[in-house]
Amino acid sequence: MRPLTSLPNPISPITIASTTTCLLILFIFFFHQNPFSYSYSHSPLLIASPAMARTFVLWLHGLGDSGPANEPIKNLFTSPQFKNTRWSFPSAPHSPVSCNYGSVMPSWFDIYEIPITSESPRDEKGLLKAVENVHAKIDKEVASGTSPENIFVCGFSQGGALTLASVLLYPKTLGGGAVFSGWVPFNSSIIERISPEAKKTPILWSHGMSDRTVLFEAGQAGPPFLELAGVTCEFKAYQGLGHSISNEELKSLESWIKTRLPSSS
Repeated sequence: MRPLTSLPNPISPITIASTTTCLLILFIFFFHQNPFSYSYSHSPLLIASPAMARTFVLWLHGLGDSGPANEPIKNLFTSPQFKNTRWSFPSAPHSPVSCNYGSVMPSWFDIYEIPITSESPRDEKGLLKAVENVHAKIDKEVASGTSPENIFVCGFSQGGALTLASVLLYPKTLGGGAVFSGWVPFNSSIIERISPEAKKTPILWSHGMSDRTVLFEAGQAGPPFLELAGVTCEFKAYQGLGHSISNEELKSLESWIKTRLPSSS
């Protein structure tokens, strides 16, 4: 073994001091950019903000339609607020429908006549069974961690009528319910079953003035009913629109939901 004095290129005190200084500067810079978190992890502690909260939109289709056929609707919701939105487009079970001479088709509940007016007979028993199924989907989403106030139920025609019943009879306040070309599918006696929390759920109601399937007057009967129940409703009439849903209505829905998300407040 050679003596220490014979080591090649001995390191001078100046070199050691310079190296130490550089390491100190790098140490300070690194921890300034990446401070320790209180959890002692190697990455900063992330705290969820309202903007990161998940939103859930449940879409209910009309008579004879299907959930998958309506899925392209979500592509129109391009605002950043919908980045963390989960969509669900369930399909109604197949059952005989009276207004179509007993033909079996996707239907949430029975419909006795078309066109539907404000005085049309109602299948409340079938409706309430469908409501239970919708509530089960909402409960499942809440159990997964989504706040009820970030849940929106929307529906067209028969799905709109089911939307109205589902949000009014749900025991908690939801983000909102949107009814497109729908109608009031139950009698005023149902008001007694609407909880104080459900009355806080806002309703958006859109209806075409040229609708010949669910008459415009059936849609117009909605706001007075909801006012009697103590529920807030925004009603929008679309001149020249028949029994269909337009991009204008969907854009209005997008804006309406955005204003009710926590990150918008």
